[in-house]
Amino acid sequence: MSKEALSRIKIDKLLQDSGWRFFDEGENKANIQLELGVNLTKTKLDSLGNDFEAETKGYVDYLLLDDDGHPIIVVEAKKEAIHPLDAKEQAREYAYGKRCRFVILSNGNSHYFWDIETGNPQIITEFPTLGSLYHRKEFKPNKEKLIQENVDTGYLAEVKNKNFNQDPRYIDKSTRAEFLKAEKLVVLRPFQISAIHALQNAVKAGQERYLFEMATGTGKTLTTSAICRLFLQTGNAKRILFLVDRIELEEQAEKAFKETLGIDYIVKIFKQNRDSWKSAQIVVSTVQSLLAGDRYRKEFSPTDFEFVISDEAHRSLGGNSRAVFEYFNGYKLGLTATPKDYLRNVANQNDLRALERREMLDTYKTFGCGSGEPTFRYSLLDGVKDGYLINPTVIDARTEITTELLSEKGYSVVVVNEDGNETEEIFKQNQFEKRFFNERTNIAFCKAFIENAKKDPISGELGKSLIFCVSQAHARKITQILNEMAHQVWPEKYNSDFAMQITSFVKKAQDKTVQFTNNKLGGTSQFKEGYKTSKTRIAVTVGMMTTGYDCPDILNIAFMRPVFSPADFVQMKGRGTRLNTFSFENQNHKKEKFSLFDFFGNYQYFENDFKYDEELELPPSAGLGGGGGDPPPVPIEIDIKKMDKVSSQEKTELDETGMRVDRELYIQKFEEAIKDDEEVQTVYQQEGAVTPLVEEIAHRKIMNKPSEYFTPEKLRKNVVADRWISFKELLQKAFGEIDEFKNLDQKIDDEFDKFQDIEELDANLVPSAKWLFSAYLQDKSIQKVMENREYGRLPTMSGVDIQAFQKLAQTKRNGHTYAQYIPTYIHDYVGNLREFERV
Repeated sequence: MSKEALSRIKIDKLLQDSGWRFFDEGENKANIQLELGVNLTKTKLDSLGNDFEAETKGYVDYLLLDDDGHPIIVVEAKKEAIHPLDAKEQAREYAYGKRCRFVILSNGNSHYFWDIETGNPQIITEFPTLGSLYHRKEFKPNKEKLIQENVDTGYLAEVKNKNFNQDPRYIDKSTRAEFLKAEKLVVLRPFQISAIHALQNAVKAGQERYLFEMATGTGKTLTTSAICRLFLQTGNAKRILFLVDRIELEEQAEKAFKETLGIDYIVKIFKQNRDSWKSAQIVVSTVQSLLAGDRYRKEFSPTDFEFVISDEAHRSLGGNSRAVFEYFNGYKLGLTATPKDYLRNVANQNDLRALERREMLDTYKTFGCGSGEPTFRYSLLDGVKDGYLINPTVIDARTEITTELLSEKGYSVVVVNEDGNETEEIFKQNQFEKRFFNERTNIAFCKAFIENAKKDPISGELGKSLIFCVSQAHARKITQILNEMAHQVWPEKYNSDFAMQITSFVKKAQDKTVQFTNNKLGGTSQFKEGYKTSKTRIAVTVGMMTTGYDCPDILNIAFMRPVFSPADFVQMKGRGTRLNTFSFENQNHKKEKFSLFDFFGNYQYFENDFKYDEELELPPSAGLGGGGGDPPPVPIEIDIKKMDKVSSQEKTELDETGMRVDRELYIQKFEEAIKDDEEVQTVYQQEGAVTPLVEEIAHRKIMNKPSEYFTPEKLRKNVVADRWISFKELLQKAFGEIDEFKNLDQKIDDEFDKFQDIEELDANLVPSAKWLFSAYLQDKSIQKVMENREYGRLPTMSGVDIQAFQKLAQTKRNGHTYAQYIPTYIHDYVGNLREFERV
């Protein structure tokens, strides 16, 4: 088949997939015409497909019609060898002649949508639907109006009360704060106004992408609300998409937008309003919701939003998430709390920080800030200097086990075996809970924390605290230990509610985070009658409360886990930087510092020259009292189990895969071949990620050639992974999209997390679903039984949790049980992580 014919076939399919019709379909008339008055018959269509330039009068293009039969969009079609943008001026002339505002430029592989009235052609992966063009046709942007719009302190407050600044209670500075709180009005801070002005200047300079780098606690969502109003009120957007990367942030963002803009604009969460989201001006969604089942392509058109905002942009643009972000046309704004300069002095490219640094640099480039300067920057130091944020008092508190610094490979720990010989062991992040922690270590952590944590200035009890653990199981253990200690120290005050686990396995965990913020978790404190603060003093979590969580009265944060990601570290630390005033009757105490307990040297890991404000050593053997300070105010005596000893040494025999250096050299040569091929590089740059087109061209150009004879099978063998590595993953590593291949357990965990986010399973169903998810992907015999629905064989098979299966078989989802649905989901969205015949 000629390239011209192939190009036309691809364009035909894209048109039909977006609802355009070549022929009448019942009452629905054909709405595709060919240029030059060609009579549309299948015979003629086939003949034209052989060469776009066969007609002497010019190229054969498509003219798309609206419901009244009027031209609405020109599709300028080129053969594959011609770049679509080469036809830009020709298409403009043709569009003017047909009085069409919209143009699609395509060569079958690359496609651009062009709204001639608003700006430049933008890359698209799907063609717009007629409905989205009606929406877009009503869009009449006015950049000058946006640039000249006056944004000041009261830009959001005037939405609810246009004359708020004339109220005597506002004019009087002594009653202003009370007035704003009573009327539920918010005013913008100077730096937030500066951020919006920076965006207006960027628009004036012709930019369409912007990046705000603002420290945690500086009100990114509030600033975004003002920007949404700026675009909607000036007519430069009719509908805005706000993307978040976690489910709990959806409702938080929706609430914030409704509180500030709800009077003038409709705000909806897509997942809860799949049939009515088009009626909203602001649509909030997780990236995962749009990715599930390719909803972003099946339920949206590229022109449905004029403005897309990505919260925590460096997170929500990784992997497949980028496809969602880039799918939509229009202005793009990225928000991040992680400064690029935070990732400094990264020389070793195998260091986990190097991967994050590349991701951050990529984020800057994505938003047109390749020079490293964001559109607007407001750092933690700026916030502290201006009096809007506070810094922590860092307490370095390590046991003997956690003293060794984090190395490139993991934690390097020297242990003494039974013979008295020293042995170095390396522990990776996912091994900590399984092999690293023991009861003694957990007790040491908790005791040091209780004895040294900051106290509530009003009640004198332990201040509200947030503890980050390694895993859900670790969080459960830490919560139990803290409650046992609290029962000993304050026997009449708490009833196993001193500490509370808040993780995804816990039912209504998100509600508990809100209750903790509102000082209602576990009831009201019993230390000071009439004083409103939570009875629960410590929220124990893993990752739920790392981003977007606002609880200003937190006085203590503890890292009872290592942190490998600088972005995570900045976010977790940032939960304590917000200002707060503790008030009761005539008492007012300002929060001037918060304590950051670091049990794993995370600060030293990320800040090599950081000088700790305070040091607290934990002796490894006798006693658990804190060192480096006054004696503990509350002595705690608890029986401690003996520390485990290393009972065996592991001996490794080399197999046919040889030494790692040989394997990596083969992989390295493959990656160099990918990077050196100009065609592969060009297509990758155009696509922006490893797409099927990139895979196709890379396979054709690089694989099975005599020089090195790269084959997927040999590459997979040299990777030495415990699962099936796809060709796409090999390419992603070559292009730097991933730093290393995840093992089978990690990949299963990732896929199950996606499944859980989409399904929002009840907490009591999660362990059973996780078992089936893992068993189905790892055990071929279980997979076969589930596919054939031979459930009667399960009780006789090893590795089967029959109680878990029965629970899934008794729980229905849309007419099917979860026992039936989970294998179907894996088949549709995950595939085989292992190729059983070759393992």
